[in-house]
Amino acid sequence: MSGFSTARLKMVDGQVRTNDVTDRRILDAMLTVPREAFVPASRQALAYLDLDLDVSEGATKRFLIKPQLTGKLLQAAEIGEGDSVLVVGCATGYLAALAAKLARQVSATECDSALATKAKEAFATLGLANVTCKAAPCTAGDPSAAPYDVIILNGAAEVTPDGLFGQLKEGGRLVGVSAESRPPRAMIVTRTHGEFGHRALFDATAPVLPGLERAAAFVF
Repeated sequence: MSGFSTARLKMVDGQVRTNDVTDRRILDAMLTVPREAFVPASRQALAYLDLDLDVSEGATKRFLIKPQLTGKLLQAAEIGEGDSVLVVGCATGYLAALAAKLARQVSATECDSALATKAKEAFATLGLANVTCKAAPCTAGDPSAAPYDVIILNGAAEVTPDGLFGQLKEGGRLVGVSAESRPPRAMIVTRTHGEFGHRALFDATAPVLPGLERAAAFVF
């Protein structure tokens, strides 16, 4: 076993399973998708640590969210084999690659065009033919492939991402971390008969996605 293979096994056993991720398909995906392939070479030694991993190339800080939160959000999303999925703010694409192992088709967006290119290169290297990535603001989603069964935020939102809700199918669900109030919590939003139901899942923290920050309060 290579060092990365051993680290991947330890990540799944020590961080993911221990946080109540029991879905076999998700565990298998996390055991097979090499997280280091989505991390700059200088930081690959950090690829399997329990942290939000900075993969930034430009001025905007961009992250792969913690492995255990990644697993828990995927489990909450209940992705079916026939589902169409949108991953928002995918950074270098790790969460989107995992979703591609679970879904029929995955569309991913990333606001940093250089990272979107890196995501596409990683997907091609790994032979993932059912996932695409395009450069787009996190607030925009990807209307071209909408509506989606599942939308996953690769990070937190301090404001309600209303523009994304409209890209959900009837019966579709959006999962991510809401940092609108304290403490921040993972949430699921479900579309039923055109209405949107919100349910808190568990306390969680994640870096806020660009464009989904709370507007700074005006101070004299």
